[in-house]
Amino acid sequence: MAEVDQAGLVKTGPHQASRDQQAVVAGITELLPVFRQRAQEAEDGRVVPAASVKALAETGFFRLLQPKCFGGLEADPVTFFTAVRLIASACGSTGWVASVIGVHPWQLALFPPQAQQDVWGADPATRMSSSYAPTGQAKPADGGYRLDGRWSFSSGCDHATWVLLGGIVLDDEHKPVDFRTFLLPASDYVIDDVWDTVGLRGTGSNDIVVDGAFVPEHRSLSFTNVTRCACPGQQVNAAPLYRIPFGSIFSYAITTPIIGMATGAYEAHVAYQRGRVRASYVGVKAAEDPFGQVRIAEAAALLDAAWLALERDMTELMTHARAGETIPLPLRLRVRRDQVTGTGQAIRAVDLLFENSGGRALKMGTPIQRFWRDAHAGRAHAINDPERALSMFGRGEFGHDVPPDAMF
Repeated sequence: MAEVDQAGLVKTGPHQASRDQQAVVAGITELLPVFRQRAQEAEDGRVVPAASVKALAETGFFRLLQPKCFGGLEADPVTFFTAVRLIASACGSTGWVASVIGVHPWQLALFPPQAQQDVWGADPATRMSSSYAPTGQAKPADGGYRLDGRWSFSSGCDHATWVLLGGIVLDDEHKPVDFRTFLLPASDYVIDDVWDTVGLRGTGSNDIVVDGAFVPEHRSLSFTNVTRCACPGQQVNAAPLYRIPFGSIFSYAITTPIIGMATGAYEAHVAYQRGRVRASYVGVKAAEDPFGQVRIAEAAALLDAAWLALERDMTELMTHARAGETIPLPLRLRVRRDQVTGTGQAIRAVDLLFENSGGRALKMGTPIQRFWRDAHAGRAHAINDPERALSMFGRGEFGHDVPPDAMF
C-alpha cells in the first residue's frame, strides 16, 4: 500500500517523481498537433482556448513547479522549461500563457503558509495570473495593506482565479518604503479587456483593476526577501527548487517561450522549404539553394546555443541549491546574461527564417508569420532588456557592486 503524508497525498520516491515528470512531457508532446490546429483560434479569439488550458492541466503541467504538499511535482526547472518550449513551438500564445501561469506556483511556494492554504487548500488546481510592474500603490492598514491601481499585461488572466500584483508600499507621507507582491482573489479585482495587439494576440494579457482592496499581511511578499532567497514559505517548502533566485526562474519563463516560438518557426520553415520552388530561379528548389542552407544552419546554431546555456545554468543553480549553498553572485549574473542573450539569439533565428521564406510567408494564417510576430512581441517584455542585464554582468566582472534589486 502506498505511503501517504499528513495531507493525505501519496508520497513518491525520486524514481516515481522522475517518471511523473517524464509523463507530463510525454503528454505535452501528444498535444502539440492540437495546439497547432488551435493556434489561429487563439489569435482570432485573443485568448488561449479553454479546452487547451484544460488539456494542459490534465497532463499535470501546472503542477510541475508546485510544492508536493499540495499535490505538486517539484520538478527540475529544465523539465518545466522543456515542456514550455514544446508548447510554444506549436502555438506561441499557448506557450507564453502556459509558462507564465505555470511558474506562479513556484512563487506562491515562497509566500507564508497561510497564503498557500488560501489558494490551494480547497483546490490544488487553482491557477494565478500576474502583473509585477508596480503601477499600483499600497498603503499599510491594520493587519495588511489597502491596494489601488491598474496593472497591465496579465497574461492568461481569464484562466485564473487569483492574481499576483507588484506594488510600492507608501507611508503616511506618500514616500515609498517597500516593494511587495500582493496576492488577491478574483472577487477583489476586475479584468478590463484591452488586449488587441500585433503579436501574442492569443495571450489575453488584459488589465487588472483594483479599487481599494484589503490584502492581509500574509498574502504579501517583500522583494527584499525574494532577492535574498530567504522567504517565509521556505520553512514548509524546503526542496532545493525553492532556493534558487526569482530573477533566474522568472526571466527564463519569458525567454523559453520565445525560444519555443523560434523552434516552431524553424520546423515550419524547413517543412515548407523542402517543397518550395524559388520563383526567381526557374526550376530551382529552395532546399537546394546554398545560401538558404547557410541560413538554416545559422538559425539552428543560434537555437542550440540558447537552449544549451539554459540547461547549463539551471543545472548549476540546482547543484548549489541541493548542496544547501548560497547561489554565487557570478552565477546569478551569468544566468541573466544568458537569458537576455538567449532571447536575442531566438529573435535572430526567427528573423533569418522569415527572411528566407519568400513572399508567401506574409499571408495571414501561415505559421511562420505568426511565430515571427509572436516572438517579437515577447521580445518587448521588460525582462528582455539586454543592455541592463549585460551591464550588470560587466559590472560584476570588473568587481563593481551590483544593486541587489537589479537582478530581478
